[in-house]
Amino acid sequence: MSIDIPKLIGAVSREVRDAERDGKPARIVVLGRTYDTGIDDLWDAITNAERLPRWFAPVTGDFKLGGAYAVQGNASGTITACEPPRHLALTWEFGGGVSWVEVDLSSEGEGARLELRHIAHPEAHWDQFGAGAVGIGWELGLLGLYLYLSSGGVAKPPEADPAWAASEEAKTFMRASGDAWGAAEIAGGEDRDTALRRAASTVKFYCGEA
Repeated sequence: MSIDIPKLIGAVSREVRDAERDGKPARIVVLGRTYDTGIDDLWDAITNAERLPRWFAPVTGDFKLGGAYAVQGNASGTITACEPPRHLALTWEFGGGVSWVEVDLSSEGEGARLELRHIAHPEAHWDQFGAGAVGIGWELGLLGLYLYLSSGGVAKPPEADPAWAASEEAKTFMRASGDAWGAAEIAGGEDRDTALRRAASTVKFYCGEA
């Protein structure tokens, strides 16, 4: 594929917040993007099992409040809130750890805006990779959703395309995303050297250079 990387990177808002979850310090990685579609269509795109593989990955499970789900080759968890077409929340269980994902949709002009928040307790993984560890991954998902919606549903999810993932274009995208997440950590109060070290480690991992 051929994409306008500066434009796509610039279309995403990024923020890193301090918080508390279950009585423990937590970090919130926040992404936002506006899409040229209505809120009902955007909700359907992120919750319909038939549409999810077209931009993200195959997801199985019981798609309702309290239902369990599993992302092929990735996380699983439980749906903890489902309020169509505006709010979705779920646990994100991966590698023996649990974090939380919340998604809010809102109408914005003739389009619809998606805000995703990934909440986690900062542990060794955070110390090494920081916000970009989940930030770049979710940003690839937002890219896939943009390509899917803007192509009339014929795009291939970036993460499901090994040829693209290994391309210099993909690496340029991930480097730009990693740099942006380093800047978001600094803006959120993190020490500059620490944030830049984490961002560099994350980019190397995503680019297969670790």
